[in-house]
Amino acid sequence: MESTLFVSDLDGTLLDRESRMPAYTVRTLNRLLGQGLLFTFATARSYRSTRVVTEGISSALPWIVHNGVFLVDSGGRRLFETFFTAEQTAEIRLAAKALGLSPLVYSILEGAERVSYLAGPMHPGKAHYVHSRQEDPRLRLVPDEAALYQGDIYYFTFIDSQAPLRPLWGRVGALPWLNGTFQRDLYREEYWLELTPQAATKAAAALRLKKELGCRRLVAFGDAMNDLPLFAAADECYATANALPQVKATATGVIGGNEEGGVAEYLVERLKKGGLKL
Repeated sequence: MESTLFVSDLDGTLLDRESRMPAYTVRTLNRLLGQGLLFTFATARSYRSTRVVTEGISSALPWIVHNGVFLVDSGGRRLFETFFTAEQTAEIRLAAKALGLSPLVYSILEGAERVSYLAGPMHPGKAHYVHSRQEDPRLRLVPDEAALYQGDIYYFTFIDSQAPLRPLWGRVGALPWLNGTFQRDLYREEYWLELTPQAATKAAAALRLKKELGCRRLVAFGDAMNDLPLFAAADECYATANALPQVKATATGVIGGNEEGGVAEYLVERLKKGGLKL
């Protein structure tokens, strides 16, 4: 029987505005997973954050986190990883410094994930990120630039207003060895500029997992710009009703919104019609 791997984004796709998964979605996914559904998540979130918001879901498949930087098992063990080189990190660092911008720097330092940020004044959006995660053991306040860029770096996040970030996006956006996403926060006013190594995409990780599982088809669900590479790699792709217009324009179809459990509803209807191969 032909097998299909289903991969879904989290924020804006499976999760509601409060970053919670509707109870209907949890019940439906667990029922389908129990019947053999091959389903997993592809998210910009970390493993730790993904574990929190997907609590109660019994999927045994690896998760795609940090937009494809890592493929992790349910215990957080990294099955696949990719990092910036020292030269690439230096180029991003110089470009940011020239524009007076300071990122959140995600790295593996002494074997553990760290999110380092520089002490001092920061944009309210960045301050919100930091202050809302005070219980996150990855957070690391550093005194200077040298400490900020320590470790094996795999992700940069710049959080600011659109105007200060646009020149940086202009300088680094076309570099062939990185992936970048520049967009406004889903539920707030600030903009996020996120940079990862070129090999790190949701699409690359999903195709890797598809091959390892021996699946014939890949079906993706999403709502935002960082889902477009995944959509391009999928055999079918579905945008939620709340998705950005650019995402809807590339999708195979548009399904219900994230607040209504659109992904779960789609899977149930597909199963009813006999189109879901378990």
